Order: sequence, then structure tokens, then C-alpha cells
Amino acid sequence: MGVDLHASAMRESGTAYRGVKLLHDPVHNKGTAFTAEERAVLGLKGLLPPRAQSMDLQVQRAMENIRVKNNDLERYVFLSALQDRNETLFYRVVMDHLKELMPIIYTPTVGEACQKFGHIFRRPRGLFISREDKGHIHDVLQNWPHEDVKFIVVTDGERILGLGDLGADGMGIPIGKLALYTACAGIHPTQCLPITLDVGTESKDRLSDPLYIGTQARRLKGSDYDELIEEFMVAVTTQFPGVVVQFEDFANHNAFRLLRTYQDRFCVFNDDIQGTASVTMAGLLSALKVTHKPLTDQKLLFFGAGEAGIGIGHLISGAMESEGLSLAEARQRCWFFDSTGLVTKSRTNLAEHKLPFAHDGVFTDNLLEAVNRLRPTALIGVSGMPQTFTKEIVEAMSSFQDRPIIFALSNPTSKSECTAKQAYKWSNGKAIYASGSPFDLVDYKGQTFVPGQANNAYIFPGLGLGLLVSGAERVTDELFAIAARSLADQVRESDLAVGRIFPALETIRTVSAQIA
Repeated sequence: MGVDLHASAMRESGTAYRGVKLLHDPVHNKGTAFTAEERAVLGLKGLLPPRAQSMDLQVQRAMENIRVKNNDLERYVFLSALQDRNETLFYRVVMDHLKELMPIIYTPTVGEACQKFGHIFRRPRGLFISREDKGHIHDVLQNWPHEDVKFIVVTDGERILGLGDLGADGMGIPIGKLALYTACAGIHPTQCLPITLDVGTESKDRLSDPLYIGTQARRLKGSDYDELIEEFMVAVTTQFPGVVVQFEDFANHNAFRLLRTYQDRFCVFNDDIQGTASVTMAGLLSALKVTHKPLTDQKLLFFGAGEAGIGIGHLISGAMESEGLSLAEARQRCWFFDSTGLVTKSRTNLAEHKLPFAHDGVFTDNLLEAVNRLRPTALIGVSGMPQTFTKEIVEAMSSFQDRPIIFALSNPTSKSECTAKQAYKWSNGKAIYASGSPFDLVDYKGQTFVPGQANNAYIFPGLGLGLLVSGAERVTDELFAIAARSLADQVRESDLAVGRIFPALETIRTVSAQIA
């Protein structure tokens, strides 16, 4: 093999990407895969073991190291270190072993990694923009070394998965999401920028932890917070024209408001609201291939009325409207049960985002009673409250539905409303089940079930690829509905036969391309 064009260009330009500096640059480093000729040209002779090794051998070595680790957090740390020193190898490893490694680089392991982020911190990745940078955010952005940024995932760390306020320790989420843009849709890593807005935290543990990486102060709120967000949005869209900004893990009181504020001004979306809605709608459409009942006949009961639940309700209501119902009729088919109880018109002081789904009905604060009264076709958990879909609730669902749809979507695994095994056992194998985090195969009465994972990674990488290629200036709800239908269309009869209502994870790059 001759010297590649990139190596020739580096030689001609006299770039600093030579020798040790090249080996320390994760974007250009190839490790032991540099050929003898490349080593001579790039000043690498003697800096590497003499034997050049193929990418396949490097992958083999990496996987051997990953599999001997004692736990998933150690595997996460190993993969993070690999990403820091050799991005090409990192993505090859992840892409070749996506089913095995996605739960490591994202849910559920990323949740534990965020909880311990300050204690496992090795090397910075992405940008941290703090409250002290107000008035100078554009200057901070200019420190980023890559100019062609097309995707930003940003969080303020206030509502990380179902784990609460982790502050700056939530940086693991933007890093993990953007890794999936590359692994699942082929977006170049240098076009991806993870950002954490360090506006403080209300976590007492972090405020007193000497190893916490963020500002040890209470959260910025009110007009000070809004002014920082406004400056950030203007700065990033000026510094990186055409960039897509993905809001991630903002608390409810900010998430809906920020989406409304910016969705008509910039190319932005909220994955917790819109991405979760899209993948859940896809799961529902796939489930209807099993029940053979139209979408407009469904009655949904959501356990949880935050970003995810309300986002799903709006997207599915819109889909029902497109199939013939009025919007009012469609919303009437979506019921919500929050931390107080059933969302009804009789309740006072409902949050604004819940009002479209407040219906006439008798209030109850008992979920089992609500299930028995409403007799929903689907029960969708987005509460962050584990083990709340009890045996009695699943049995009730199974008593009036031949194939009850039960989605326990809360992340990470420890927050799931019920496990796959519980759902299949308590429904006597009748449940059509999906979860937010992965569960193992379930053997029940001679049948092996493959639980579906309603993973947003089925949606946002393909959506992002479509936005990039099309040059779209805004992200509309219609795009998420199209993505949902595209995903459902790719579910095969062989998937449904084993209880899986999403395509096999190994096909996700094809899925992303089809959505795009």
C-alpha cells in the first residue's frame, strides 16, 4: 500500500501532524496501522512497534481488552480512552460490535458514567460553557479546533435520563449521543460538537464533592438563565452556519419553553420530546401490525406527563388527525397519569404542557384503577419510576386486550417500569413489549421473546443525516412522523414473530439511511 493522500498532503503542507503530535491526535492517529512508508514520511519510525497491523487486528485487540473488564463502567472508561487516542479505531470497534457496545457507550451504562463522571474523568471532550462565560460565549466557541461543525448536542445537566440533576457531570450524554451520529449514520466525528452548559446544580452531593468537575453553585434561573441560552444560540449559529442543535436532558420547565422559543428561529429539536415521540410512535405502528387494529382505534394511557410523554402524545395525536380524526378527538384518545394522578379537567394548577390532554373524567391517584376504568390498548411508561407496572396492572391489561401493548420506556434499566420477563410472564406471553434500555432474551413456555428497545438512536442519527444532506433550515414535527413511519416500515415479519417491534440493531445504518 502506498502513502495515502492524507499523508501526502501533510508532507506537502509541512503540517504539525507528524511524529508524536500525530500519534497524540485522535482524529488522524492510526496506531499500529501506519504502513512502513507512512511511518517514514510522517516521522513515525521508532515511535511505534515495528510490525504494522491491520485494522482488523486492532479491533481484535480492543475487543479482547473490553471483554476482560470486570464491569460495564470499566468498559465505558476503556472505550472513552480509545476514542481519545484513535477515533477511527473507536468507531470501527463500535460499528463492528454495535449490539454489544451500544449499551456501553449509551444507555444504560452512560447513566452510571454520568453519576460518577468527576471520579472517572480522564481527558476533556467537547466544550464546557459556564455561567462565568456570559458575554463571551462566542470567544469560547472559537477555541474549538474544528470549523465544519454540523451537529451540536447540548445539555444543562438538570434532568439526566431518569437520574435527576447531575450538573456538568451530564457531559456523558452529549458525548454518547454524538458518537451514535457517527456510528449509526456515518457523520464525521469532527462535524460533531458536544456541549455542556454549566449553569450550576441543585445536587447536594455535587455541591459538596471535591471531585465534581462543574461550578459548585446553585443553578442559574430566570432572566439570567434565559439570557445565557439566547447568547449561546446566537453564538453557535453564527460560529457554525447551518448547524443542527439538539437539546438534551433539560428539565421539563425549560425543555418545552426552549423548544417553543427556538424551533422557528433555528434548526433545533429536543430529542427527549420529539425523538422519543418518534421512536415510540414507530413501536406503536409496528405493534398494530400484530393487533391488526387501526391507529385511530387506539386508546393510550401514559404513566408520566413530562417531556417524553407529552411529546409522544402530540406526535401520535397528529398522526391520528392525519388519518381522519379531529385533533380534539385524537387528543381524547391520549390519557396521562402524572405524579399526582390522572390528568383531568377538574385538577387545578396543571402545568401548561399538560393542558391539551386534560380530559373530562373522574380523578384517581391509583394507576390500577385508571387502567381498569379507561381500558387502554397501550400502557406507556415514561415516569422514571421503577417497578410501577405491577403484576396486577399487567394482568388487568391482559384481561381486556388480546395483545396488550406495554412500553416501559424509562431509562436507565434501573428505572424501567417493569422488566421484559415480568411483562411476558404476567401477561401469559400476550404482551407486545418494548423498553427504553435493553433487556436479554426471555424464554417463556417454550417460546423465546426478543424484547424491543425503543432506542432514540433509531431516529436522531438518520434524521440528522437527512437534515445535513437536504440543507434543511428548520426541524418540523412532520419530519419526526415521517421518521417513525419509515422505521416501522423496516420491521419485518420475522422480527414480529419473536416479539421484536423494531429492526435488529445490527441494521441501524440501513435504517438511518432510509430515514434520511
